[in-house]
Amino acid sequence: MTRPFHPADPPAAPMANGLPYRTERHLLAGVPALLELPPEGQDVLAVCLVYHGAWAAKEGKLGVYSTLATQGTAVVIPDAPLHGERQADTPTGLNAREYVWDSVCRSVAEAGALLDALAELYGPLPAVVVGSSMGGYVALTLARQERRVKRAAALITSGVWDEPEVRRPELQAFLNEHRPVTHADDFPPTPLLLASGDSDPTFPLDAHHVPTAQALGAAYERAGQADLFQQQLFAGVGHYTSGRMRDAAVAFLTRTGVP
Repeated sequence: MTRPFHPADPPAAPMANGLPYRTERHLLAGVPALLELPPEGQDVLAVCLVYHGAWAAKEGKLGVYSTLATQGTAVVIPDAPLHGERQADTPTGLNAREYVWDSVCRSVAEAGALLDALAELYGPLPAVVVGSSMGGYVALTLARQERRVKRAAALITSGVWDEPEVRRPELQAFLNEHRPVTHADDFPPTPLLLASGDSDPTFPLDAHHVPTAQALGAAYERAGQADLFQQQLFAGVGHYTSGRMRDAAVAFLTRTGVP
């Protein structure tokens, strides 16, 4: 329903950097998602998929990347499989690491249909992706295999994927097929940002960021596209997406031309 309002004093709206945006809930190809959108009457020019971490939900990312919505991007925050509104889908018998990787595997499998559903709503538009922690696993995988993804930012995450506790054959197969440090040559030419906190106890630098950055950096060098891969470290930041890290991801995802 549309209501008239005074143009000098319109209805209150969510704001990012002093600019309005709006929030909607959608079911996209069966996936519950929150969308942060430009104000009514403004075109959607791009989409950004935002993937949250393990044991979290889509609501936790509301407002984090909303500045993109004020710039014409549809910020799409799905509930990861087995999380949020989708917890009832959790299979029995998973250990903690299998729970994480079962969710990642499902997220990757459904991403194509999610992008198709967004194309039906807004037309075929450029897509970027950002993910933190578990969501970073998804972002890395989509950067490698989903050609509709034009840029990706993987935050507080790892491309090592050494998972001795994952014993289910289908999840072991996924790890082997998509492990970034093994398949780094498949990432170029997609521009990619890898960002970590230097005090992250979940992903210590020497065990995760350093080997991931080395493998990916070497792959982009071999492809003659070293400028398309960036890595950043954030001093004093633990296992969380800091404000400066978020700002770096937004700047990277919205960059045009040569990185």
